[in-house]
Amino acid sequence: MKTKFLSILLIGALASFSSCKLFDPHKPPSVSFKTGTDYTSENATVDKGQTIKVGIIANKEEDDMKTYNISYSYDATTTTTTKETFTLSGSEAQRYEKDYEFTTRNESGTEKWYFTVTDRDGNIAKLSLTLTVN
Repeated sequence: MKTKFLSILLIGALASFSSCKLFDPHKPPSVSFKTGTDYTSENATVDKGQTIKVGIIANKEEDDMKTYNISYSYDATTTTTTKETFTLSGSEAQRYEKDYEFTTRNESGTEKWYFTVTDRDGNIAKLSLTLTVN
């Protein structure tokens, strides 16, 4: 009798939790690099002071997108510096495209660039590029 009661209690609890958002796997936005002759979309070796153009395309998957952030780090440091943050609203919260141009620094080393889209629930999609500057 006790086992039957516990089984029924367990089944009820599982049914209740399965409909709860606690077990709902949140999907972050989808994000990809634009490709083509004008864009850098893969890790690359570049010259000092070279102008780089990166484009992203982000799409809402589950929740509206909230922000787009560009940051970087130099020479494999773990500290990143925020370059720009954009707040997305209106139709941008559904689909967002952005081109960004920057110039590599005038010294040899590595630059790692991060392109991050965050949705309303805090789900994050991130792309990165590593540039080896000669």
